[in-house]
Amino acid sequence: MSVIVGRALPDARDGLKPVHRRILYAMHELGLSPERPFRKCARVVGEVLGKYHPHGDTAVYDALVRMAQDFSMRSPLINGHGNFGSVDNDPPAAMRYTECRLQAIATNALLRDIESETVDFVDNFDGSQQEPTVLPARIPQLLLNGSSGIAVGMATNIPPHNLGELVDGLVAVIHNPEITDKELRRYIPGPDFPTGAQILGTSGIKDAYTSGRGSITMRGVAEIETIGQRGRPDKEAIIITELPYQTNKASLIEKIAELVNDKRIDGISDIRDESDRNGMRIVIELKRDAYPKVVLNNLYKQTPLQTNFGANMLALVGNEPQLLTIKQFLNVFLDFRIETITRRTQYQLRKAEERDHLLQGLLIALDSLDAVIAVIRGAADTTTARGQLVTEFSLSEAQADAILQMQLRRLTALEAQKIQAEHEELQVRIADLRDILARRSRILEIIETEAQQLKQNFATPRRTQIQQVEGELDDTDLIANEKAVILLTEQGYIKRMPVDEFRAQARATRGKAAARIKDDDEVEHFFTCCDHDSILFFSDRGVVYSLRAYQIPAVSRTARGVPIVQMLPIPHEEKITSIVPVSEFTDDEYLVMLTHKGYIKKTALDAFSKIRANGLIAISLGEGDQLRWVLRAREEDSIIIGSRHGMAIHFKCDNDQLRPLGRATRGVKAMKLKGDDELIGMDILSGQIIASLAAAEDSEEETEDLSDSEMVETAAQGPWVLIVTMGGYGKRVPVSQFRLQNRAGMGVRSTKFRLPKDQLAALQVVNEGDELMIVTSRGIIIRQAVDAISPQSRMATGVRVQKLDDEDAIAAVALVPISDQEQEIEEQELPDQELPDQEESVDSDK
Repeated sequence: MSVIVGRALPDARDGLKPVHRRILYAMHELGLSPERPFRKCARVVGEVLGKYHPHGDTAVYDALVRMAQDFSMRSPLINGHGNFGSVDNDPPAAMRYTECRLQAIATNALLRDIESETVDFVDNFDGSQQEPTVLPARIPQLLLNGSSGIAVGMATNIPPHNLGELVDGLVAVIHNPEITDKELRRYIPGPDFPTGAQILGTSGIKDAYTSGRGSITMRGVAEIETIGQRGRPDKEAIIITELPYQTNKASLIEKIAELVNDKRIDGISDIRDESDRNGMRIVIELKRDAYPKVVLNNLYKQTPLQTNFGANMLALVGNEPQLLTIKQFLNVFLDFRIETITRRTQYQLRKAEERDHLLQGLLIALDSLDAVIAVIRGAADTTTARGQLVTEFSLSEAQADAILQMQLRRLTALEAQKIQAEHEELQVRIADLRDILARRSRILEIIETEAQQLKQNFATPRRTQIQQVEGELDDTDLIANEKAVILLTEQGYIKRMPVDEFRAQARATRGKAAARIKDDDEVEHFFTCCDHDSILFFSDRGVVYSLRAYQIPAVSRTARGVPIVQMLPIPHEEKITSIVPVSEFTDDEYLVMLTHKGYIKKTALDAFSKIRANGLIAISLGEGDQLRWVLRAREEDSIIIGSRHGMAIHFKCDNDQLRPLGRATRGVKAMKLKGDDELIGMDILSGQIIASLAAAEDSEEETEDLSDSEMVETAAQGPWVLIVTMGGYGKRVPVSQFRLQNRAGMGVRSTKFRLPKDQLAALQVVNEGDELMIVTSRGIIIRQAVDAISPQSRMATGVRVQKLDDEDAIAAVALVPISDQEQEIEEQELPDQELPDQEESVDSDK
């Protein structure tokens, strides 16, 4: 209990621990006011040790230093001269070198009126001196500068606040004693740290203010800038200008360097501390291929650049530790302030009455001046004179003493008038002081006036900005949204590779090995996406599972990958048959599902936004049927389906042809097949294309037999249906050659096969400028531009798109996705306002 009360916990009234209180009082006694010269800190420490604080000098000096640090205290109480440490945790100079004096706010807000019997004094440790038990604070100092301390079985950690906001909150409590903690937050929105920075979210502040405990997320201020370098191209850099409260700058830089060396943070090339007397500036240079936002998010996640302040609002109330809410803090302070004003007024009233009592005696003496002089002259000594004055003029001994001590010059008429005037002024002042003591409203008015005066003189603008967003970083914030290729083999090995591993190659070249495939294994699923996408895995049993793309391990081109059963709870008899990457689950999109036996259905995409860990039923299947293909589509889109023998059917995705169904339904027939023919896949055409097809349907017979050169002219803009055969041949056929039909028809022929026993491998809708990635069953990948494959008619055989090894065949085709940055560039429009005159700048902006 001695440690709790006498050392570690602050008093809720003045917000000070005993050591801080004794330092400030000792400096006040030494006369170290703001207008006086500085005095050596060793002198102050010696005074505190010798008179009030029988502990080590280091403890006293450390406490004194902290009260002088502007990065530790929101409003420092001591003005330090010399080296008082730094935000790098550099130690201060020895106390024999440093000097100090009180700040103006300490004398005006903490020590004023201490001689007016406003607080209790007690004996010091040896009974030779008197020291105050509390300082007569005029503002809530505990909330202003905060406090931290570890006692026995309990601890406190109170954040600092803004002086102006605290005064506003105090005034609000004075005017409305029933105000709630929630309403108080309009005046005191949250802590205001001396180092600035940001507070993320308000939930931690709310918890701290309403329950006394809360975790407040602090984040440093960092900007991404382009910095110029002499003789070298400009580079991106992260500039840190503010740090969270109590964060060691040197340790932060050391931590970042350690993470870079351990390769836990990528993309940083250099770290420099360019801080000077004008402010903080930490420069983190980035590599040219780094994503600045991702690097910054990793710094927030893994370094003290973002940290939590665990608020624990514990303080002493009547020498008893109590956990306080924000309103309780202000109420305790207000009660103490009322007591202080009352005691000060009582002291002033007593002094005024005593002075007026003497003046009344002087006035009596002046009225009977000759008789008083005669009594004094006739008395044998002072004691006799005092007794005769008391007896003859009905005076008190104090009044008689005052008359005996009165100087002869006070007997003049002018002096008599001054005494009379002073007496009248004191009568008015005494009446006013008695009125203050009689009415609580007068005391509250004085408290408000004095607090507003301090706010006017010492309040500063808020440094810490409160952001409404919460501070938790998602995993997607720490990972760049790069384009990726994902492979899944027949035996269930899955892997992720960056698309940049594969550069575009010329048509009819061999390609690159993308996986070390076993002799009895083949690539079965192959698609491209972005790392932040949600990947929906559909199994042959009609169950859907979900993973984020970045959760799939990224490995080298030649690695085999990891078994998918280690990532998804798939039974041994179940097999993944379709994979759909989803960037956003919107309510205007559908998933179109096609089964092995030709049943098709569409279900709303947002029905799959929340998938349990053990999967979700996506479709009901008949006996012997399997779910094979799943794609995203909108109601205005259309669907094109291809078969192994080269047939293709094209029909709309609207409610007339395909009405939306729930998850646990089977669907309707999609296409009629001949003999041993089977479906090989489907693709979606956007609704914008369908409108232009209506005019093309009437002229289909005329364009069907065009030559290839005429075909290029008639379909120069696309889109096209890309036809790729297992034998490595491909072509682009204009979409207009596939007329819209009703669902469940036989379709039209899409290609003529050049090789005997060749079959259709893939059917894909492509546009000008698209890039393809083609994978063989042996795991060879080639990336090439769609424009390299010539447009031809439906009845043509195509050109060679990939050179195949013996017994190898095309397994799948996928489009390379457009990244977020490329999408923004495509969608960006020139502003309507007048463009600048300089043609060069306009061109560069475009």
